[in-house]
Amino acid sequence: MNKKVDILNLREWTVKVRYFDIIAGGLIVVLNEKEANMNGVYPNFRVKLVKGKQSVVASVDLGEKFVSPGEIGVFKEVADALGLKDGDKVKIEHIPRPPSLDYIKKKMDGKTLKQNEINQIIDDLMANRLSQAELAAFITSVYIRTLNDDEIVYLTDAVAHSGEILDLGKSPVVDKHSIGGVNGRVTMVLVPILAAAGLWVPKTSSRSITSAAGTADSMEVFAPVDINIDELKKIVLKTHGAIVWGGGMNLASADDKLIKIRHPFSLDPKGVLLASILAKKKSVGSQYVIIDMPVGRGAKIQDIKVAKDLARDFINIGSRLDMKIEVAITDGSDPIGNGVGPALEAVDVLKVLSGEGPRDLREKSCLLAGKVFEMTGKVKVGKGFDMAQKYIDSGKALSKFREIIDAQGGNGNVKVEDVSIGPYKYEVLAGRSGRVSHVDNKILSHLARAAGAPIDKSAGLYLHCEKGDKVHKGDVLFEIYAESEGKLDYAIKAYENGLDPIELQKIVLDTIR
Repeated sequence: MNKKVDILNLREWTVKVRYFDIIAGGLIVVLNEKEANMNGVYPNFRVKLVKGKQSVVASVDLGEKFVSPGEIGVFKEVADALGLKDGDKVKIEHIPRPPSLDYIKKKMDGKTLKQNEINQIIDDLMANRLSQAELAAFITSVYIRTLNDDEIVYLTDAVAHSGEILDLGKSPVVDKHSIGGVNGRVTMVLVPILAAAGLWVPKTSSRSITSAAGTADSMEVFAPVDINIDELKKIVLKTHGAIVWGGGMNLASADDKLIKIRHPFSLDPKGVLLASILAKKKSVGSQYVIIDMPVGRGAKIQDIKVAKDLARDFINIGSRLDMKIEVAITDGSDPIGNGVGPALEAVDVLKVLSGEGPRDLREKSCLLAGKVFEMTGKVKVGKGFDMAQKYIDSGKALSKFREIIDAQGGNGNVKVEDVSIGPYKYEVLAGRSGRVSHVDNKILSHLARAAGAPIDKSAGLYLHCEKGDKVHKGDVLFEIYAESEGKLDYAIKAYENGLDPIELQKIVLDTIR
């Protein structure tokens, strides 16, 4: 009996590809039910598909109508992974049940996972041995059962080592992360300040998901950001700094897979959030990290107690990962800078580094840079802010920024007037006199996206007032910029409908009709 089972588990057979040009949401194939059952394969089993020297593990669905005996239904993800087309031949092999399923069940039962168990989950994740449902079960169990400090450290380390590791061979390596929710390109001001002071800053940043611009979107106005890890190392060793898109490199690769699972339900378990952020810092060799945590109306975190608890967790977990971390809890109730959208935010950065531009962007950038100077012993505590300002006032930070732009393949001699801004403009005027009580970050992002940002880099908003300003009837509150008259009209409709996301959705539907 045992011998028969062993033979069954080793069975393999060859089938012809039937390609479906459909995104299935994972690595999924369809087999003929009768043929699959004869070979000991049942729904949700895993099989390895082999073509030449390439292979991929996929989950199995069964059917009679879509595939005949001798065929395999292949969706886009699997076809892309193996370079398959209709009519190709592939070999199917049985694979054993992933051991990490037992560990996911263990966490679902509320038990603590060991380091080797978390490592196995991440290994199976990276080898595509887990289905979307199984990964969702893991994230849900962590959301409900939580992770203790040991588990967070294990998860961070496993995620960090799931991809490449940047080793500059230099010290000190410094980094910055923002919890988000507030517009303003602080990173693009802070990096050249720190790099000009001789610190090593391999800054990987994100593109926008729901905002009007991510740091990578704005930096791309000046230079390419989609580079590999070897290019990143060369740039940083040459200039001391870089601002690149993290998604273009194989850093902490498991994190991207986990994010795709978390995103539909907006699940952000604290332990996974900490591991996600710190794994990326660990993967680039960061030794000192400043965390910007905006708090207030319109920011991701609105409760000061939640912010303080999270700050303590960052500092504690960071120390166990040999990273010194400080957290700056900042005012997130107001946008930073005047521009909202890639090009308009890029203009703010260039102006600030030139000694002009929005005061609040300069001050926050210098505050965070100053804390890094103090953390690394560059200057005594309390003197970091002044030191950061000197790098701007002397022109050294601007010179360093131009050097970084050149090294990343852009034009380091770029001037403000060289940055293209949408040619179609609409002014929003104050309907009455008064004082500005609040400027909502989320509403501004919705409106800038309605105008075309971040895909249209020159689209967005330019603010002419901030919280506390006195305005008179007829004053310009802000301007909307777009690349076409149609997109400007679309953004105006969004504004006239109150900037409510539900109303924006209605406008989208009306426009499609």
